Amino acid sequence: MFRAVAICRCSLVQRAFSTTTPALAGHNKWSKIAAKKGVNDIKKSMVYGKASRDIMVAVRSGGSADPNTNAALAAVLRVAKLSGVPRINIENALKKVGGDRDKGSQLATYEAMAFGEVGIIIRYYASECLTDNPNRTIHKLRELLTGHNARFAPVKYLFTRKGLVRVSVGKPENESLETRVESAIEVALLFVDDFSQNPESGETIELEFTCQPENLGKLTSALTSQLELVHELLASELVYAPTEIMRADEHMEGKVANLVETLEGHEDTLRVYTTLDLGVD
Repeated sequence: MFRAVAICRCSLVQRAFSTTTPALAGHNKWSKIAAKKGVNDIKKSMVYGKASRDIMVAVRSGGSADPNTNAALAAVLRVAKLSGVPRINIENALKKVGGDRDKGSQLATYEAMAFGEVGIIIRYYASECLTDNPNRTIHKLRELLTGHNARFAPVKYLFTRKGLVRVSVGKPENESLETRVESAIEVALLFVDDFSQNPESGETIELEFTCQPENLGKLTSALTSQLELVHELLASELVYAPTEIMRADEHMEGKVANLVETLEGHEDTLRVYTTLDLGVD
């Protein structure tokens, strides 16, 4: 009797595994799909978060939440839409930066030194809850910095405030692209301190101009008014530019890049500037 029961249980176990295997296979398949979806959701979240921060920076630096009078904001909104940022996200960001003006929230600037030689400027959006408890903000930033061998330190003397405008120039039909680029540069010469040209990408070339802070609006208007020259306004904002760009080996670049990524991963971080040339914007 005992043997019969044992055999019966054994057969039940075998059937159970037999029927469960397809279910497990399906579960594994769904797990892979869910994992992939999770990665895509993270990427979307990063894009949406960056768009929200860019909108806040553009409104603060341009002094208006109206894209018709704020060229920098118009450029940011255009990029956000092309990146697939939902309209509701854009509207919420505009409401937040507009409403917080009445609540006393503000942009805060923190200085830090990383690895004993790299200066870092962190532009932080002090939302209402953090404004009520500034120590909470400082504590969180100190925690992030300490984890990457960095600390609060006065480093603003390593930077200078600059206006930055980046535009794309499209390939014309009846003239060379070089001629079009030269024409765009000539338009900007009255206001710029320096400019650089990024490698050609597809049908356009990107030009980046820096100027004195007070000339940012004039430079942006001068370039965007030349519709036959400028294909698209990509950026217009005030930045902290290093007075002297540092060079470092790949190991150091990697460590600083990880720190910047960590800082930018915080929801209230707007911008991170360093004295080290990381080869990225």
